[in-house]
Amino acid sequence: MNLFHVIILAIIQGLAELLPVSSSSHVILAEKLMGFDPSAPEMTFLLVMLHTGTMFAVIVYFWKSWKQTYFSSVDNFKKQALYIVAATAVTGFLGLALQSFIKHVFFGNADSFEIEHLFSNSKLMAAALFASGIIIILSSRLKQDQKHELDLKKASIIGAVQALCLPFRGFSRSGATISTGLLLGLSRQKVEEFSFALAVVLTPVIIIKEFVRLLHTQGAAHVQISHLIFPSLVGMIASFIAGLAALKWLSSWLESGRWHLFGIYCMCFAVVVLILS
Repeated sequence: MNLFHVIILAIIQGLAELLPVSSSSHVILAEKLMGFDPSAPEMTFLLVMLHTGTMFAVIVYFWKSWKQTYFSSVDNFKKQALYIVAATAVTGFLGLALQSFIKHVFFGNADSFEIEHLFSNSKLMAAALFASGIIIILSSRLKQDQKHELDLKKASIIGAVQALCLPFRGFSRSGATISTGLLLGLSRQKVEEFSFALAVVLTPVIIIKEFVRLLHTQGAAHVQISHLIFPSLVGMIASFIAGLAALKWLSSWLESGRWHLFGIYCMCFAVVVLILS
């Protein structure tokens, strides 16, 4: 893997991670087309760094609006923090329960099972992409002048939907959570802010999980991490820049009523995944 490959993957990750089109399905497909093994330790390390870049892009992009929404007063901060904690707790609980269910039912409760084993299943990925596209299109049909407020119930429902995105690559996290918020009657700006606030809370957990998995992966001992530092840092910067561009794109289409186009893309890309697999 050379620097050119890293930059290409970083741009794909940065754009697709924050657009509602599923970054994992795009990155996994790109890695396979380049001849790389998505489960290889060096690819895991690179993915951790790319996730870090997109996380910082989210913080920089939303910081101004978050200050108004979440930090305008102590009481408001407590209320909004409760919603974020509740949604994240629901995501964690249901995510672990879903992983245990999949392990027990479909993998015979094998000790060697990891949820990453599902990531190379192209048919499952395509199905998740198609389902994500349908949800996005359905949510885009709603009126734009919805004024319902976020509450604990709505936050928990969004967190539950977010849990489905963890094991199923292709089921876009941003697409699913934003669409769910729209279906619950939240305004487009508020649900976008909340969706990516959840991402900032969840991403460090994913980064740590991936790094721990890297350390325990067979073959990781043979990977020279020091040799990956520079290209991975370059990739992180590229994913940060691509992430900022993706967020501007997403906000523009969400506010201008073109949200459904992301859903159409997901459905079309699902067909592409099936063909290339």
